[in-house]
Formats: sequence, C-alpha cells, structure tokens
Amino acid sequence: MNNKKNVMVFIESRAGKIAEVSLELLGAATDLAKKLGVQVEAVAIGHNLIDELSVLGHYGCQRVYYIDDKRLNHFTSIPYAKTVVSTIQAHNPGIVLFGATTMGRDVAPRVASALKCGLTADCTDLKIGEHKIKDKSYQDILLQIRPAFGGNIIATIVSPESVPSMATVREGVMKMVTPNPDLTIEIISEACQVSDDDFLTEVLEVISEERAVNLKAAQIIVSAGMGASDPEAITLAQDLAHALCGELGCSRPVVDSGILDKDHQVGQTGITVRPNLYIACGISGQIQHRAGMSEAKRIIAINKDPHAPIFAIAHYAIVGDVKDILTKMIKAYKKA
Repeated sequence: MNNKKNVMVFIESRAGKIAEVSLELLGAATDLAKKLGVQVEAVAIGHNLIDELSVLGHYGCQRVYYIDDKRLNHFTSIPYAKTVVSTIQAHNPGIVLFGATTMGRDVAPRVASALKCGLTADCTDLKIGEHKIKDKSYQDILLQIRPAFGGNIIATIVSPESVPSMATVREGVMKMVTPNPDLTIEIISEACQVSDDDFLTEVLEVISEERAVNLKAAQIIVSAGMGASDPEAITLAQDLAHALCGELGCSRPVVDSGILDKDHQVGQTGITVRPNLYIACGISGQIQHRAGMSEAKRIIAINKDPHAPIFAIAHYAIVGDVKDILTKMIKAYKKA
C-alpha cells in the first residue's frame, strides 16, 4: 500500500447531526493513519451541515470534503454512491471506512462495484500488518477482521492489490475517543456532480422512531437469555435493571422468539455495548453474544449450568436458579 494514501471515512448524518458511528470510525482511522504515517480525511454529503463538521476535527479528522446540495438533504442510494465514488477518484485514499449501518451497507457495495475494488463487510476490528502469498510479500496493508461461519470463527481478510481497501465496520465495536477541542479541521467544499437524472426517487416525508432502549449509552445492563425468558424472569430482570438505573438487554434467541424487540438485543447481530456492569441472566454465552459485550468492565453471569461458556469471560459467576438469584439481588440492593 502506498503510504501517501490517506485513510478516508464516510460521514453519516441523521436529521442534520453527525452519526455516532462516524465518530467511532474516526478514532479507528486515526490509529490506522498513525501506523501508516498518513492523514485522516472524510467525505460528508448533505445540506446545511457546515456547522456540524467542525466537530470531526475534535475526533482526529484533519480534512473533510463536503458536498452540499439541497437535493442531498435526504439519503438516496445512487446520488450518494456516485458522490462518494467521485470523491475517492479525485483524492485517491488508500483506505475507506463505512459504518455497517443501513446507509453504509447500501452505499459501500455500490462504491466498491464502481471502483472494482475489494470490500469486507461487518468488520469488528481493523489492523495494519503484512501478508504473504507464495513468494510475494505485502507490507502495511489493511487487515480486515470479522466473524465468519455464524460467528464460530474470526476471519482476517486482506485485499492487498485493491486500491482503495474498503470495509464496513459495525456500530459500537470501535471505542469512541475522547474529543480534543484544540484539534481543528480543514473543510473543503466540493461541487455536487450528480444530475437530476440520478435521483430516481423523491423523499416526500421522513418519519423517525427512536429506539425503545439506548443500550449503547447504558452504563449498567441486565440481559436476559432463553434461560430467563419466561414472563416472571423477564419481569425480574427488568426490575433489577430499574433498581440499578440500568437498561434491559437480551440475547438473539429472546428476540427471535418474539419476547423482546430487537432494540434490546446485544451481540454480533445486535448492539455492541461497553457498560461498566453487565449482568447476564440465563445466557449460555455463545460467541455471537460475547462479541457484543465482552468488553464490559465487569461481567456477572447467572446460569444453572456450571459449564456455560459465559463463565469463561465473567468476572463473577453465580450458578443457580435465575429467578431465585434475581429476587435476592433485587432485595439486597433495595435493602442496601
């Protein structure tokens, strides 16, 4: 990889505000750029975002290419993808990162197809390293790390001859850095190059619905698995969460069974969280779930199976009946 090629982040905005996943990616991009000796830049698309873009500098972005057009006020696939393609072609970054969101998963494959370059989806880690293929060695290439085969293995994917190397990264897996208000950013306005013919649809109205629960911001999470999925156990888990001023989470089977909605789901296909305290109730601890909560500062696991995989990463393991233990925990906390 040419060390002069910068690391670029696709900036998402929602209702005129920069999306958290973009700020998370800037932290990851900064780490990659330092190892390569290059800079971090970004591409932002929308309308009347100029006042929001300065915050990108606080998270390590040194330059943002801003395409402002009233027609781009709401996300539409083709115009956004074409704009990103033209920006990449004009500035030739070595790495381009997208959030693995609805928008990122829509735009990134279109961009990769247009540029005929590699794209790895749903990465959970990114590193700079080397790779050897037979007698050929590649230095300072992007190692794109993601779960594979249903989360049963972790695969490292490389595209050493792809320029740029592109990846979508799951929300929450990259730790957001502490913003530095002393850092500044260069905002470069660029002309919109898409025509009216590229807008195949028109957004007439946007109806947004907030999540039922904000697990990413929660410092304490009490999560229920299938071992704590009957109405009584769910109520107890909810009561403990409320007593601790936390939030109720769950594993994927609980969502698939229709017991709780997806906003509560923690794990590989749910939300990645880093709370101060994570209490896993009746969760076996398959790798798909652990991928979304293993970085919690303290993990308490409750399970009747002493050999449950969740105990391998728990700081405190409690073997016993979930409902009995939850009842005692609630009582003890309220008494204290």
